[in-house]
Amino acid sequence: MNIIVCAKQVIDISEMKVDPSTKKPILQGVPFKISDIDKNAMETAITIKEKNGGKITALTVSSDAKERIKELLAMGADEGIIVNPPDKYDYHVVSMLLAEAIKKIGEYDIVLCGEASIDMFSGQIGPRLAGILNIPQIAYAQSVNAEKDKVTCEKNMGDKAITTESTYPVLITVTKEINEPRLPSLMQILGAANKAINEWTADSLIKDIKPFVETIELKGVPMERKNIVYKDDIDESINQLVESLTKEGVLR
Repeated sequence: MNIIVCAKQVIDISEMKVDPSTKKPILQGVPFKISDIDKNAMETAITIKEKNGGKITALTVSSDAKERIKELLAMGADEGIIVNPPDKYDYHVVSMLLAEAIKKIGEYDIVLCGEASIDMFSGQIGPRLAGILNIPQIAYAQSVNAEKDKVTCEKNMGDKAITTESTYPVLITVTKEINEPRLPSLMQILGAANKAINEWTADSLIKDIKPFVETIELKGVPMERKNIVYKDDIDESINQLVESLTKEGVLR
């Protein structure tokens, strides 16, 4: 079974700070990593391979992502492919490049994506990619059972669960709740250095592709605490807290 996992290199948002004067994020020195939910997608791919055999290809559209792809190779991917994007790109450009890269890879049974990236959390890439490739999609899967002729997925809809089946090829987006990504051993980390990583340019896949959307500005929301401590009688403190929250518009 041939599986392609689409992953995104993102900044570690837990390490990001916001400049209180400009409200702009301070990105200098912030480390990069593979988006958390994409690692859940990789873990799903490994589980499928352990059951059915086959090959896992980790695919990303990102610059300078070789070290991050090595993380996925250490987890269990067999091959990595990096598509270097143009200077300006949006979801349209990224999804088109992913689609062309998948076509170039050739035969595949399952394309796996995280439901969304942890930096933008738009949830657009999976559905866009399935539309471009003209294959069925199953979104927000919380369990995946791949068999010879079909794949069955379940997703939680709050008060009910939905079970969906599809033939191959199919695109599946998974949620963070589906599994716990494994930590590679030292031998797996060392072995990842011997696995192939191919780098393709955007122009080698699509000539002169242009974004539809341009990001004009990026601002953060600084969080400031009031640091109010209520030390009176507990009933009086509760009344004061409710009154303060009401004045702030949190309660009505």
